[in-house]
Amino acid sequence: LCSQSRAAEPGEAVKKDLQHLSREERRRRRRATAKYRTAHATRERIRVEAFNMAFAELRKLLPTLPPDKKLSKIEILRLAICYISYLNHVLDV
Repeated sequence: LCSQSRAAEPGEAVKKDLQHLSREERRRRRRATAKYRTAHATRERIRVEAFNMAFAELRKLLPTLPPDKKLSKIEILRLAICYISYLNHVLDV
């Protein structure tokens, strides 16, 4: 007779349950899902790899003895600051 009495889709019930929650609580629940955590971990891994590659490139430009000496990130930054200051001094003379 009347075809309007169809079953609600599974996602609609979840949406109705979430509508009464605050924006922050909806965000918190969305972030708690495995899919979100996996995507976030992937993005973070890519970001860290890019960060480490940038440090490696900077390290190649800095003179050290021995040339293959392993430096921490803070040592690379400090050495870069000193090297830039030295180069500025050389250019000014």
